[in-house]
Amino acid sequence: MKTKMVSFTPETLPPLTKAQRNNLARLATLPDDQIDTSDIPELTDEQLKHAVRGRFYRPIKGSVAN
Repeated sequence: MKTKMVSFTPETLPPLTKAQRNNLARLATLPDDQIDTSDIPELTDEQLKHAVRGRFYRPIKGSVAN
């Protein structure tokens, strides 16, 4: 089965539905100890050894005024 990749930018994101906004608001009120993170795999020592901070950071380009 061929799948189509969808790509969005912050300017082209579809608006959130009312249900999505309500769900996000509910999740924002949950304390950290009530969030289930059991399905998130922990990073191994090998992965942490090769981690690079800011690898995908790219500063915003702009003109410099004199």
